[in-house]
Amino acid sequence: MSKLRLTLACEAYDRTVGLRTGEVAPDGIELTYLALPVEETFYRMIRYREFDVAELSLSSYLLSLDSAERPFVAIPVYPSRSFRHNGIYVNTSAGIGSPAQLAGRTVGVAEYQLTAAVWIRGILAEFHQVPVTSVRYRTGGLHMPGRTEKIALHLPAGIDVAPVPDGRTLDEMLVSGDIDALYTPRTPRSFASGRPEVARLFTDAPAAEAEYFRRTRIFPIMHVIVIRREVYERDRWIAASLFRAFETARRLAMRGIDETASLRYMLPWLAHEVARTRQIMGEDYWRYGVDPQDPSLDTLLRYSHEQGLASRRWPADELFAPEACDAVIV
Repeated sequence: MSKLRLTLACEAYDRTVGLRTGEVAPDGIELTYLALPVEETFYRMIRYREFDVAELSLSSYLLSLDSAERPFVAIPVYPSRSFRHNGIYVNTSAGIGSPAQLAGRTVGVAEYQLTAAVWIRGILAEFHQVPVTSVRYRTGGLHMPGRTEKIALHLPAGIDVAPVPDGRTLDEMLVSGDIDALYTPRTPRSFASGRPEVARLFTDAPAAEAEYFRRTRIFPIMHVIVIRREVYERDRWIAASLFRAFETARRLAMRGIDETASLRYMLPWLAHEVARTRQIMGEDYWRYGVDPQDPSLDTLLRYSHEQGLASRRWPADELFAPEACDAVIV
């Protein structure tokens, strides 16, 4: 019997190397892996449903659940997780020396619904006295003008969101002072090039992020893997098959992160960083599945609802294909 042919669009991560090379093959599936940048994958999947399976912003997936068609079904695989204190930048002339001083300011975000922005707003509101409604949000491309929200939003009154003027970018507006700060998962070129007008709000972001993890046990989830609903409903067994394959590939990557890994990369202190990460976060810190001991998923679900995005606070057990969540006991 021939295998089911599916196309997967996903960034080229270390935790998916096995799937890209074919070392890990989902049972019953012949997988074509398209290693695409996440922005391209998200746009093409949301707008055109081009792929059978794809990496998708967790925030965007939650919004898709509020649509009449509910076009995607997710499995609890998190190909992207990232701390976000490092993604807050300020104009150095704006007088913002602490997080609380962001209140009342104008802040750039690529899209209001961007998962990274949801996390940043939630962290600032919960831990730094910056209510979501205390900031004016201006949306647009970081380095290219013209970016718009991929999904139509229906935000409550009190949340001020508007696009930047035509032809302008968030990076150059931060340099000029037309916005006071920027929340972004991508490093702005102005900061990377050492422009004096731009600085990180948290000057020692790794220390702030480590303290955040110690306090909350949260390792923010950015993306999930989704299956087009008609593909899933035609062959529901693929959810469990894909989950097992992603989990196998993840475990292969985790086993490769040890002292010898520093020989593969031109990073002389990589082994030290691996040891530091494990000391702070434990051995198995990049887990998949729905883990009641991990507050990361439920926190993002709460933030999305509190920020006027998701229509309700989704319970975790309603997000994913049940076949990818249940374990068979023999």
